[in-house]
Amino acid sequence: MTENILTVTNGDTGLAQQYLDTFRRSEHLEPERALIVAILEDAVHNYRKYRKARDREGKERFREAEEWLMDGDNDWIFSFDHVCEFLDLAPEYVRRGLRETQGTIEPEEKPRHGRASRRQAA
Repeated sequence: MTENILTVTNGDTGLAQQYLDTFRRSEHLEPERALIVAILEDAVHNYRKYRKARDREGKERFREAEEWLMDGDNDWIFSFDHVCEFLDLAPEYVRRGLRETQGTIEPEEKPRHGRASRRQAA
């Protein structure tokens, strides 16, 4: 593999080593990345599934997911914002998407549609 890398990098051993270090690092982080993705997927799943729950357990699952997803507290290593940062996602963009799919977007956050916005663009 090193021989192929040296060919691609025109024999620059420093560049080849940098590539190999990056490759090894990303390979090493793959299990951690899968775990972080699973945490996010579970929260989003519970937020969507239990949003209209009527039983106590469903309401609790929704409350916990909503609290984690919508809270801006970054004191915890597995906070929503830190998880998004690790996955290269914009936390506010994800939050907004969740609110829009649930119909709970705040009025000031809604994009303006209608004739007034079209006239301004013209």
